[in-house]
Amino acid sequence: MDTVLSILVLAAVALAIGAFLLWRRGGHTKQVVLMLILAAIIAGNVAIWTVPDQSGEAPVEKAGALAR
Repeated sequence: MDTVLSILVLAAVALAIGAFLLWRRGGHTKQVVLMLILAAIIAGNVAIWTVPDQSGEAPVEKAGALAR
């Protein structure tokens, strides 16, 4: 699961950088906005999986315990 989350973070960063570069080149504004929205959604999903709840355990840790 850690590998998947790492790839998602890399994808979010790549999308944000790509959106910035496309915007600087004068690309389609709609595509830039959609890329940034997708990067934000990915970052939100990673945060949901990694931020601990009130018991102090992150959902990714619970999923890892169930998989064993």
